[in-house]
Amino acid sequence: MNDSEHVSEHWQQQLQLATDARAAASTPHHHCRKEGVSRVNKGGADQSPENSPKVGNDEERNRATSKGEISRQDWNAMDLSGQGLRALSPSLFCDYKFLAKLFVDNNRLTRLDPSLGGLKSLTHLDASNNQLTEIPEEIGMLVNLKQLLLFDNNIHSLPSEIGYLYKLEMLGVEGNPLDDDLKEEIMRKGSKALITHLREHTAPGPPPNERDWHILDETANSETLTVLSYNILCDKYATSSQYGYTPSEVLSWDYRKDLILGEIRGHNADIVCLQEVDQERYNEFFRRELAYQDYRGVFSPKTRAKTMADREAKLVDGCATFYKSSKYICLDRQVIDFANTAINRPDMKGEHDTFNRVMPKDHIAVVTFFENRATGSRLIVVNVHIYWDPAFNDVKMVQVAIMMEQLSKLADRWTKHPPCTDKTAFQHAESDAETNLGGIEAQQEEPAPSQEYSNGTLIPLLICGDFNSTVGTGVYDLITKGEVDGDHPDLAKYSYGNFTRDGMRHPFSLKSAYSGTDELSFTNYTPSYSGVIDYIWFSTNALQVRGVLGDVDRDYLSKVPGMPNHHFPSDHLAIKAEFSVKPRKEVKAVEAKFPAQKERRN
Repeated sequence: MNDSEHVSEHWQQQLQLATDARAAASTPHHHCRKEGVSRVNKGGADQSPENSPKVGNDEERNRATSKGEISRQDWNAMDLSGQGLRALSPSLFCDYKFLAKLFVDNNRLTRLDPSLGGLKSLTHLDASNNQLTEIPEEIGMLVNLKQLLLFDNNIHSLPSEIGYLYKLEMLGVEGNPLDDDLKEEIMRKGSKALITHLREHTAPGPPPNERDWHILDETANSETLTVLSYNILCDKYATSSQYGYTPSEVLSWDYRKDLILGEIRGHNADIVCLQEVDQERYNEFFRRELAYQDYRGVFSPKTRAKTMADREAKLVDGCATFYKSSKYICLDRQVIDFANTAINRPDMKGEHDTFNRVMPKDHIAVVTFFENRATGSRLIVVNVHIYWDPAFNDVKMVQVAIMMEQLSKLADRWTKHPPCTDKTAFQHAESDAETNLGGIEAQQEEPAPSQEYSNGTLIPLLICGDFNSTVGTGVYDLITKGEVDGDHPDLAKYSYGNFTRDGMRHPFSLKSAYSGTDELSFTNYTPSYSGVIDYIWFSTNALQVRGVLGDVDRDYLSKVPGMPNHHFPSDHLAIKAEFSVKPRKEVKAVEAKFPAQKERRN
């Protein structure tokens, strides 16, 4: 394109950078000489992208950040320019992941190794004046890049994965026989426009292999159940400012809803615990669509919804628990309001930290109490979403401590729940039959009597959700160990009544379904964080884990910087486990007189 009036100021800046690069081509280590990048920084290394201050809307969204993954370095730049290098050792990309700047310009490189994608802290990469003919797809993993200079190579096209580089300010391509359409885009509109074009028009890559199912116990058992837990990413949080590496179409609810629904239907679990479901999607989408697979639901939004007009309240997210109605009867449902419980506790309501830190967080837990229609065994299921911010680890502990305290009271109360006298599955109305809601035939076999439990801890218990906490945190220790001291490091200097005076404890014996396995490397996957923060906890005295859903294909992840994307509609993974109900030594059944089976309406 020769019409200079259409050339942008950005392109003029690029031409100047290319001119400067050519002038320095004969000087080895010219970046070092020019910028002094090899000097020891007085204050240590520059901030890594993971630890740099966050910008934008962080309201409620569980965007954890990596902590302690990159050790302190007194230097974070490497200048290998002008050395006549023909190849770079892959160990460079494996051993120097802390690098923020890498200069390999003015060499004789014919390719960049795909392991380059491991340098996720890079903000500047200069590979100008080499003999490159292509850029590896793994370049898309470097989402923190702000400057990528490729002047004077032999590059004809760019991989669509460059579209992931949403922070990129300068893509230097002058001096390459680049495709005319791509070059015109960057000449007229600049690097960011080209990045956006590549991201928004990229075709979905090949999908990952199916996640494996890992069998942990093959012992025969008369009663089993499966549970799925999934933070689906609430629509109002799925924004380009939060997920700049994801095409806008892929972030839209219209695109994501079918993937989410397909995931739930595909797993066909007996119990499904969803987090970040807003009222509108629950009522207008999930409840109806899942009814065709025999699911009924229990939902509660965060408590702020109570103070809003209906129009705003329907966009408030919360927790939704679905269950197979042909297998289970919902005997009771309760909502644990963490903030309200905290400020009404006699030992906490006078504490400033309770009002300033716990009360503003309106998270809840949905607790459901079920009975198996066929066996009479009962089950407690908790669905919870704990606050996300690492700066509020104390609040997370208080929320979980309140949850466990209230759960203990509910479990003890439910030991006195009367036997269920009508356990036949049936359709409730003619309209249900007409639309085939429920999707199954009524259960015909004679149901067993309701089982009785002398102690709340004997009732099988599942706690599912997004805990925004990893192994070794106060939340994890409290759930798995049953108690933590009041001076736990995560409580810091804050004061929460008896919780900090006497410690936190609960009476249940709990274990993660995935504990003792190496099957999951993460449940939350973004460029700034990858780790396990979602769990399915089970009571070890009443349940035995039989199998769990495995990890995502690692080869697939080598080219995917984060989720959501074309194949994964949330930044969280769905996790699933199968359990068997342990036989009880002295099962005490509560006899109940069952009425004759109801006739189905046709």
